[in-house]
Amino acid sequence: MIPRETLEQILQRFEYLEAQMATGLASDKFADVSREYAELRPVVETVTAYKQTVTGMEEAKALLSDPDMADLAREELETLEADLPALENAVRLALLPKDAADQRPAILEIRAGTGGDEAALFAADLARMYQRYAESRGWRFEVIEEAATELGGLKELVASVQGNSVFARLKFESGVHRVQRVPATESGGRIHTSAATVAVLPEAEDVDIDIPAQDIRIDTMRASGAGGQHVNTTDSAVRITHLPSGIVVTSSEKSQHANRARAMEVLRARLYDMERQKAADARAADRKGQVGSGDRSERIRTYNFPQGRLTDHRINLTLYKLDQVMQGDLDEIIDALTAADQAERLAALNV
Repeated sequence: MIPRETLEQILQRFEYLEAQMATGLASDKFADVSREYAELRPVVETVTAYKQTVTGMEEAKALLSDPDMADLAREELETLEADLPALENAVRLALLPKDAADQRPAILEIRAGTGGDEAALFAADLARMYQRYAESRGWRFEVIEEAATELGGLKELVASVQGNSVFARLKFESGVHRVQRVPATESGGRIHTSAATVAVLPEAEDVDIDIPAQDIRIDTMRASGAGGQHVNTTDSAVRITHLPSGIVVTSSEKSQHANRARAMEVLRARLYDMERQKAADARAADRKGQVGSGDRSERIRTYNFPQGRLTDHRINLTLYKLDQVMQGDLDEIIDALTAADQAERLAALNV
C-alpha cells in the first residue's frame, strides 16, 4: 500500500493551487500556478481513483460478516482487488520525480561517425527518420545548420524541434547509432558497418542560462552551400564562440539576425545540457542508469538492413520492422525505453 499521508499531501497541494487560481493572481504568478495545477491534475485523478478503490475494498470487507450482503460484498471485493495492482502502479508512476525539461522543445544534433561516405548517408537517413517522426506528432522541425556531402549524405545536422513534450519523447535517442548494410558504392555486395551520433538537448530558456556578453565572440561569414545558386553571397552566416567552454555554434540561413538568434538558442541548449550532464554524473555516482544515462559515446542501437532488424542494446529490444522505423515509426521503441526508465527509477526509489 502507498502511504496515505503522501496521497493527502498531493490532494492538499492541488486544492491549494485551485484556491490560489480563484483569488485573481498577477499574470506572472498565475501562469506558474496554472502550469503546476495542469501538471498535477492527472496525478490527482489517478490518486482519487486509487483512494476510491481502497475505500471500496474496506467497505466490502466490512460487509462480509453480513449474511444478507456477503455474496455481493465478496463479488465487489474480487473486482476491486483485481483493479488495485494497476492503480497502485499508476500512482507510483505519477509520484516519480518529473524531469523539468520533459515538456520542452529540443535541439537535435546528428553527426556522421566512422564509415566515411556511408556514415554520412546514414546520418541523412536518421535526419529524415526524425523529421518524419516529428511530422507524425505535429511538431515543427527546423534545420538550423547542416553540412551536406556530394553524395547526399550529412556530415552534420542541427535542428530545432518544437512541440509538446518533444524532449520527453526524444531524450533517449542520444548516443551512437550503428548501421549494417551494403553501401550503394559497394560493388562486391559486402556488408559494411558505420555509425552516426545523435544528441538531443532540451531547449534552454533565458532564465536557465545567463551568458554574459564578454563570454562570447560573434563572427559573421559567408554561408557555405552545395554550389551554384545555393551559395550565399552576403556575410549572413553567424558563428558564436563561447570562450569559457570553447563551444562553437553556427547558423547559415539568409538572415543574419535570425542566424544570431538561432545560434544563441543552440549555445544556450548546449550549456544547459552541460549543467544537466553534471547533475546526471553526480546521480550516476549513486546508481548506474542503464537507459537514461545520456552517454553520447554509448552504442545504443543497431540498424541491420539485410535482415530488416533493429536492436536497441540498452533494453535488449529487437524489432523486425526496420522499413517502418526509418519512415518515422518510432513510438514502439520510445514507449519501451520510457517504460524501462520508469521501472528502473521505481526500483531505485523503492516506492
